[in-house]
Amino acid sequence: MPSARKDPVVGVVGATGLVGRELVELIKRRRLRVGELKCFSSGRTRAFVSFHGRRLAAPAPSERALADCDLIFLVSSDEVARMYAPALAGRGVWVIDDSAAFRLDPKVPLVIPEVNADALRLDRRLIAGPNCTLTGLAVAGAALHRALGVREVRVASYQAVSGAGKAALGELFSQSRALAHMGLRADGRAPILREGSCLVLPRAIAFNAVPQIGRFGSDGYSGEETKVAAELRKIWSAPNLKISVTAVRVPTIRAHAMAAWLTLAQPLSPARARALMSKTRGLTLHASGSYPTPRSAGGKMGVFAGRLRQGTGPRELALWIVSDNLLKGAALNSVQTAEVLLKKGWLKHR
Repeated sequence: MPSARKDPVVGVVGATGLVGRELVELIKRRRLRVGELKCFSSGRTRAFVSFHGRRLAAPAPSERALADCDLIFLVSSDEVARMYAPALAGRGVWVIDDSAAFRLDPKVPLVIPEVNADALRLDRRLIAGPNCTLTGLAVAGAALHRALGVREVRVASYQAVSGAGKAALGELFSQSRALAHMGLRADGRAPILREGSCLVLPRAIAFNAVPQIGRFGSDGYSGEETKVAAELRKIWSAPNLKISVTAVRVPTIRAHAMAAWLTLAQPLSPARARALMSKTRGLTLHASGSYPTPRSAGGKMGVFAGRLRQGTGPRELALWIVSDNLLKGAALNSVQTAEVLLKKGWLKHR
Protein backbone atom coordinates (compact mmCIF):
# COMPACT_ATOMS: atom_id res chain seq x y z
CA MET A 1 0.00 0.00 0.00
CA PRO A 2 1.14 3.60 -0.49
CA SER A 3 3.31 5.03 2.28
CA ALA A 4 2.46 7.87 4.65
CA ARG A 5 2.17 11.44 3.42
CA LYS A 6 5.68 12.23 4.72
CA ASP A 7 7.01 10.33 1.71
CA PRO A 8 7.30 12.20 -1.62
CA VAL A 9 4.25 13.20 -3.60
CA VAL A 10 4.76 11.76 -7.08
CA GLY A 11 3.07 12.79 -10.30
CA VAL A 12 2.97 10.96 -13.63
CA VAL A 13 2.16 13.01 -16.74
CA GLY A 14 1.16 10.70 -19.59
CA ALA A 15 -0.03 8.02 -17.17
CA THR A 16 -2.61 6.68 -19.62
CA GLY A 17 -0.12 5.97 -22.43
CA LEU A 18 1.83 2.77 -23.10
CA VAL A 19 4.88 3.88 -21.08
CA GLY A 20 2.82 5.67 -18.44
CA ARG A 21 0.83 2.58 -17.53
CA GLU A 22 4.03 0.54 -17.28
CA LEU A 23 5.52 3.23 -15.04
CA VAL A 24 2.54 3.28 -12.65
CA GLU A 25 2.70 -0.51 -12.41
CA LEU A 26 6.44 -0.38 -11.68
CA ILE A 27 5.94 2.17 -8.91
CA LYS A 28 3.67 -0.40 -7.27
CA ARG A 29 5.77 -3.50 -8.00
CA ARG A 30 9.07 -1.97 -6.89
CA ARG A 31 7.44 -0.33 -3.87
CA LEU A 32 8.78 3.08 -4.63
CA ARG A 33 8.24 5.28 -1.60
CA VAL A 34 5.17 7.34 -2.51
CA GLY A 35 3.15 9.40 -0.07
CA GLU A 36 0.60 10.18 -2.76
CA LEU A 37 0.42 9.37 -6.47
CA LYS A 38 -1.13 11.90 -8.84
CA CYS A 39 -1.82 10.80 -12.40
CA PHE A 40 -2.31 13.10 -15.37
CA SER A 41 -3.06 12.54 -19.03
CA SER A 42 -0.97 14.22 -21.70
CA GLY A 43 -3.55 16.97 -21.88
CA ARG A 44 -5.84 15.57 -24.53
CA THR A 45 -8.34 13.43 -22.62
CA ARG A 46 -9.46 12.66 -19.08
CA ALA A 47 -9.01 9.01 -18.15
CA PHE A 48 -8.44 6.76 -15.15
CA VAL A 49 -5.51 4.67 -13.90
CA SER A 50 -5.55 1.74 -11.47
CA PHE A 51 -3.13 1.89 -8.52
CA HIS A 52 -3.23 -0.39 -5.47
CA GLY A 53 -6.82 -1.31 -6.22
CA ARG A 54 -7.93 2.32 -6.46
CA ARG A 55 -9.20 4.09 -9.56
CA LEU A 56 -7.26 7.32 -9.91
CA ALA A 57 -8.48 10.11 -12.16
CA ALA A 58 -5.96 11.32 -14.73
CA PRO A 59 -6.99 14.87 -15.70
CA ALA A 60 -5.07 17.20 -17.97
CA PRO A 61 -1.97 18.60 -16.24
CA SER A 62 -1.52 22.15 -15.05
CA GLU A 63 1.56 23.81 -13.61
CA ARG A 64 -0.30 24.56 -10.39
CA ALA A 65 -1.27 20.91 -9.85
CA LEU A 66 2.19 19.64 -10.79
CA ALA A 67 3.93 22.11 -8.49
CA ASP A 68 2.38 20.34 -5.49
CA CYS A 69 4.46 17.26 -6.30
CA ASP A 70 7.98 16.48 -5.10
CA LEU A 71 8.74 14.36 -8.18
CA ILE A 72 7.20 14.43 -11.64
CA PHE A 73 7.65 11.67 -14.20
CA LEU A 74 7.06 13.10 -17.68
CA VAL A 75 6.22 10.31 -20.14
CA SER A 76 4.63 12.48 -22.76
CA SER A 77 5.64 14.55 -25.77
CA ASP A 78 8.53 16.96 -26.27
CA GLU A 79 6.00 19.80 -26.32
CA VAL A 80 4.53 18.87 -22.92
CA ALA A 81 8.04 18.53 -21.49
CA ARG A 82 9.07 21.98 -22.72
CA MET A 83 5.84 23.45 -21.36
CA TYR A 84 6.29 22.21 -17.79
CA ALA A 85 9.75 20.79 -17.02
CA PRO A 86 11.98 23.90 -16.73
CA ALA A 87 9.52 25.85 -14.59
CA LEU A 88 8.87 22.92 -12.27
CA ALA A 89 12.56 22.17 -11.83
CA GLY A 90 13.14 25.85 -11.10
CA ARG A 91 10.63 25.59 -8.26
CA GLY A 92 12.52 22.68 -6.70
CA VAL A 93 10.47 19.81 -8.11
CA TRP A 94 12.45 16.80 -9.32
CA VAL A 95 11.50 16.14 -12.96
CA ILE A 96 12.45 12.91 -14.75
CA ASP A 97 11.62 13.45 -18.41
CA ASP A 98 11.37 10.57 -20.87
CA SER A 99 10.97 12.78 -23.96
CA ALA A 100 13.76 13.92 -26.28
CA ALA A 101 13.28 17.59 -25.38
CA PHE A 102 16.29 18.03 -23.06
CA ARG A 103 18.50 14.99 -23.65
CA LEU A 104 21.24 16.90 -25.41
CA ASP A 105 21.04 20.03 -23.26
CA PRO A 106 24.50 20.30 -21.63
CA LYS A 107 22.90 21.50 -18.39
CA VAL A 108 20.57 18.48 -18.13
CA PRO A 109 21.94 15.09 -16.96
CA LEU A 110 21.10 12.26 -19.37
CA VAL A 111 21.06 9.24 -17.09
CA ILE A 112 21.07 5.46 -17.21
CA PRO A 113 21.66 4.51 -13.54
CA GLU A 114 23.76 1.41 -14.31
CA VAL A 115 26.05 3.49 -16.53
CA ASN A 116 26.33 7.07 -15.28
CA ALA A 117 24.40 7.64 -12.05
CA ASP A 118 27.25 9.94 -11.04
CA ALA A 119 25.88 12.48 -13.54
CA LEU A 120 23.04 13.23 -11.12
CA ARG A 121 23.41 16.50 -9.22
CA LEU A 122 21.45 17.90 -6.29
CA ASP A 123 21.30 21.31 -8.00
CA ARG A 124 20.01 19.94 -11.32
CA ARG A 125 16.41 18.93 -10.74
CA LEU A 126 15.59 18.24 -14.39
CA ILE A 127 16.84 14.81 -15.49
CA ALA A 128 16.49 13.32 -18.97
CA GLY A 129 15.96 9.66 -19.74
CA PRO A 130 17.59 8.16 -22.87
CA ASN A 131 16.22 7.07 -26.21
CA CYS A 132 14.72 3.60 -25.77
CA THR A 133 16.89 2.15 -28.54
CA LEU A 134 20.12 3.49 -27.13
CA THR A 135 19.64 2.03 -23.64
CA GLY A 136 20.53 -1.58 -24.47
CA LEU A 137 23.71 -0.60 -26.28
CA ALA A 138 24.79 1.87 -23.58
CA VAL A 139 24.41 -0.73 -20.82
CA ALA A 140 25.87 -3.70 -22.72
CA GLY A 141 28.96 -1.80 -23.84
CA ALA A 142 29.56 0.24 -20.69
CA ALA A 143 32.12 -2.10 -19.06
CA LEU A 144 34.08 -2.41 -22.31
CA HIS A 145 34.17 1.36 -22.70
CA ARG A 146 35.29 1.92 -19.11
CA ALA A 147 38.02 -0.74 -19.29
CA LEU A 148 39.51 -0.15 -22.74
CA GLY A 149 37.64 2.67 -24.45
CA VAL A 150 35.26 2.12 -27.36
CA ARG A 151 36.46 4.09 -30.36
CA GLU A 152 33.84 3.21 -32.97
CA VAL A 153 30.35 1.69 -33.01
CA ARG A 154 28.31 0.39 -35.90
CA VAL A 155 24.78 -0.69 -35.07
CA ALA A 156 21.61 -1.79 -36.82
CA SER A 157 18.48 -1.65 -34.66
CA TYR A 158 15.30 -3.65 -35.16
CA GLN A 159 12.67 -1.67 -33.30
CA ALA A 160 9.27 -2.77 -32.01
CA VAL A 161 6.13 -0.99 -33.16
CA SER A 162 5.16 -0.04 -29.59
CA GLY A 163 7.99 2.47 -29.75
CA ALA A 164 5.77 4.49 -32.08
CA GLY A 165 2.76 4.41 -29.73
CA LYS A 166 -0.74 2.95 -29.51
CA ALA A 167 -1.87 4.12 -32.94
CA ALA A 168 1.09 2.41 -34.61
CA LEU A 169 0.30 -0.85 -32.80
CA GLY A 170 -3.27 -0.57 -34.01
CA GLU A 171 -1.97 -0.18 -37.55
CA LEU A 172 0.21 -3.27 -37.20
CA PHE A 173 -2.68 -5.38 -35.92
CA SER A 174 -5.20 -4.22 -38.53
CA GLN A 175 -2.74 -4.74 -41.39
CA SER A 176 -1.78 -8.17 -40.05
CA ARG A 177 -5.40 -9.29 -39.82
CA ALA A 178 -6.05 -8.19 -43.39
CA LEU A 179 -2.98 -9.95 -44.78
CA ALA A 180 -3.54 -13.12 -42.76
CA HIS A 181 -6.77 -13.71 -44.65
CA MET A 182 -4.86 -13.88 -47.94
CA GLY A 183 -3.15 -17.19 -47.17
CA LEU A 184 -1.21 -19.03 -49.87
CA ARG A 185 -1.93 -18.37 -53.51
CA ALA A 186 -4.07 -20.89 -55.38
CA ASP A 187 -0.93 -22.32 -57.01
CA GLY A 188 0.69 -22.87 -53.59
CA ARG A 189 3.17 -20.03 -53.89
CA ALA A 190 3.59 -17.36 -51.24
CA PRO A 191 1.75 -14.13 -52.05
CA ILE A 192 3.62 -11.02 -53.09
CA LEU A 193 2.65 -8.21 -50.76
CA ARG A 194 2.49 -4.68 -52.09
CA GLU A 195 2.89 -1.52 -50.01
CA GLY A 196 -0.46 -0.87 -48.36
CA SER A 197 -2.02 2.26 -46.96
CA CYS A 198 -0.70 3.55 -43.63
CA LEU A 199 -1.50 6.57 -41.50
CA VAL A 200 1.02 6.41 -38.65
CA LEU A 201 4.20 4.82 -39.96
CA PRO A 202 5.92 5.81 -43.22
CA ARG A 203 5.32 2.39 -44.81
CA ALA A 204 3.06 -0.59 -44.15
CA ILE A 205 4.59 -2.47 -41.20
CA ALA A 206 2.84 -5.86 -41.18
CA PHE A 207 5.16 -8.57 -42.61
CA ASN A 208 7.62 -5.81 -43.51
CA ALA A 209 10.77 -4.00 -42.39
CA VAL A 210 10.94 -0.21 -42.64
CA PRO A 211 14.38 1.46 -42.50
CA GLN A 212 13.03 4.84 -41.44
CA ILE A 213 12.28 6.08 -37.92
CA GLY A 214 11.87 9.84 -37.97
CA ARG A 215 12.54 12.24 -40.81
CA PHE A 216 15.66 12.02 -42.92
CA GLY A 217 18.22 14.79 -42.58
CA SER A 218 20.41 16.28 -45.29
CA ASP A 219 23.09 13.70 -44.39
CA GLY A 220 20.75 10.81 -45.13
CA TYR A 221 20.37 9.73 -41.50
CA SER A 222 16.95 9.54 -39.87
CA GLY A 223 16.06 11.44 -36.72
CA GLU A 224 16.28 8.25 -34.65
CA GLU A 225 19.73 7.42 -35.98
CA THR A 226 21.03 10.89 -35.22
CA LYS A 227 19.61 10.83 -31.67
CA VAL A 228 21.12 7.44 -30.82
CA ALA A 229 24.58 8.58 -31.90
CA ALA A 230 24.48 11.90 -30.04
CA GLU A 231 23.03 10.44 -26.84
CA LEU A 232 25.53 7.58 -26.64
CA ARG A 233 28.39 10.08 -26.86
CA LYS A 234 26.89 12.06 -23.98
CA ILE A 235 26.13 9.09 -21.71
CA TRP A 236 29.55 7.50 -22.24
CA SER A 237 31.28 10.92 -22.06
CA ALA A 238 32.86 10.10 -25.41
CA PRO A 239 32.51 13.18 -27.64
CA ASN A 240 34.88 11.75 -30.26
CA LEU A 241 33.16 8.37 -30.55
CA LYS A 242 32.55 7.37 -34.16
CA ILE A 243 29.12 5.82 -34.55
CA SER A 244 26.99 4.80 -37.51
CA VAL A 245 23.38 3.74 -36.94
CA THR A 246 20.73 2.15 -39.14
CA ALA A 247 17.33 2.17 -37.42
CA VAL A 248 14.70 -0.23 -38.75
CA ARG A 249 11.08 -0.64 -37.63
CA VAL A 250 10.03 -4.31 -37.64
CA PRO A 251 6.64 -5.94 -36.93
CA THR A 252 7.35 -6.97 -33.35
CA ILE A 253 5.22 -5.66 -30.49
CA ARG A 254 7.70 -4.75 -27.75
CA ALA A 255 11.46 -4.98 -27.06
CA HIS A 256 14.01 -3.43 -29.42
CA ALA A 257 16.84 -5.58 -30.77
CA MET A 258 20.14 -4.52 -32.27
CA ALA A 259 23.24 -5.96 -33.90
CA ALA A 260 26.32 -4.01 -32.79
CA TRP A 261 29.99 -3.95 -33.71
CA LEU A 262 32.30 -2.21 -31.22
CA THR A 263 35.88 -1.26 -32.06
CA LEU A 264 38.06 -0.91 -28.96
CA ALA A 265 41.27 1.01 -28.34
CA GLN A 266 43.08 -2.28 -27.69
CA PRO A 267 42.68 -5.92 -28.75
CA LEU A 268 40.29 -7.94 -26.60
CA SER A 269 39.19 -11.56 -26.85
CA PRO A 270 35.51 -12.51 -26.57
CA ALA A 271 36.33 -14.51 -23.43
CA ARG A 272 37.89 -11.49 -21.71
CA ALA A 273 35.05 -9.28 -22.93
CA ARG A 274 32.55 -11.70 -21.41
CA ALA A 275 34.36 -11.54 -18.08
CA LEU A 276 34.19 -7.74 -18.08
CA MET A 277 30.57 -7.54 -19.21
CA SER A 278 29.37 -10.14 -16.70
CA LYS A 279 29.98 -7.61 -13.91
CA THR A 280 27.56 -5.07 -15.40
CA ARG A 281 24.50 -4.52 -13.22
CA GLY A 282 21.28 -4.99 -15.16
CA LEU A 283 22.88 -6.99 -18.00
CA THR A 284 22.14 -10.67 -18.63
CA LEU A 285 24.76 -12.18 -20.93
CA HIS A 286 23.64 -15.38 -22.67
CA ALA A 287 25.97 -18.34 -22.98
CA SER A 288 27.55 -19.19 -26.31
CA GLY A 289 24.96 -20.66 -28.66
CA SER A 290 22.10 -18.93 -26.85
CA TYR A 291 20.62 -15.50 -27.49
CA PRO A 292 17.69 -13.25 -26.51
CA THR A 293 14.84 -12.26 -28.81
CA PRO A 294 12.13 -9.60 -28.52
CA ARG A 295 9.69 -12.30 -27.42
CA SER A 296 12.00 -13.66 -24.73
CA ALA A 297 12.94 -10.18 -23.45
CA GLY A 298 9.51 -8.56 -23.71
CA GLY A 299 8.08 -7.73 -20.30
CA LYS A 300 11.38 -8.40 -18.53
CA MET A 301 13.63 -6.01 -16.68
CA GLY A 302 17.16 -5.16 -17.73
CA VAL A 303 19.20 -5.69 -20.87
CA PHE A 304 19.95 -9.01 -22.56
CA ALA A 305 22.90 -9.77 -24.85
CA GLY A 306 24.22 -12.77 -26.73
CA ARG A 307 26.21 -13.92 -29.75
CA LEU A 308 29.34 -12.20 -28.42
CA ARG A 309 32.11 -12.91 -30.92
CA GLN A 310 35.19 -11.51 -32.60
CA GLY A 311 34.58 -8.96 -35.32
CA THR A 312 36.72 -8.22 -38.38
CA GLY A 313 39.90 -7.76 -36.34
CA PRO A 314 41.35 -8.24 -32.84
CA ARG A 315 39.97 -4.89 -31.64
CA GLU A 316 36.41 -5.44 -32.85
CA LEU A 317 33.65 -7.33 -31.02
CA ALA A 318 30.20 -8.17 -32.36
CA LEU A 319 27.13 -8.84 -30.25
CA TRP A 320 23.34 -8.98 -30.25
CA ILE A 321 21.35 -6.91 -27.72
CA VAL A 322 17.65 -6.86 -26.76
CA SER A 323 15.78 -4.81 -24.16
CA ASP A 324 12.13 -3.98 -23.57
CA ASN A 325 11.61 -0.48 -24.95
CA LEU A 326 8.69 0.24 -22.62
CA LEU A 327 10.56 -0.94 -19.51
CA LYS A 328 14.35 -0.50 -19.44
CA GLY A 329 14.06 1.78 -22.45
CA ALA A 330 11.65 4.08 -20.64
CA ALA A 331 9.56 3.38 -17.52
CA LEU A 332 12.03 1.19 -15.61
CA ASN A 333 14.93 3.54 -16.27
CA SER A 334 12.89 6.45 -14.90
CA VAL A 335 11.89 4.56 -11.75
CA GLN A 336 15.48 3.41 -11.20
CA THR A 337 16.61 7.03 -11.43
CA ALA A 338 14.07 7.99 -8.77
CA GLU A 339 15.35 5.16 -6.59
CA VAL A 340 18.87 6.61 -6.81
CA LEU A 341 17.54 10.01 -5.71
CA LEU A 342 15.82 8.37 -2.75
CA LYS A 343 18.95 6.44 -1.79
CA LYS A 344 20.98 9.64 -1.84
CA GLY A 345 18.41 11.29 0.43
CA TRP A 346 17.69 13.99 -2.15
CA LEU A 347 14.05 13.13 -2.86
CA LYS A 348 11.89 14.16 0.09
CA HIS A 349 8.46 15.55 0.77
CA ARG A 350 8.80 19.31 0.89
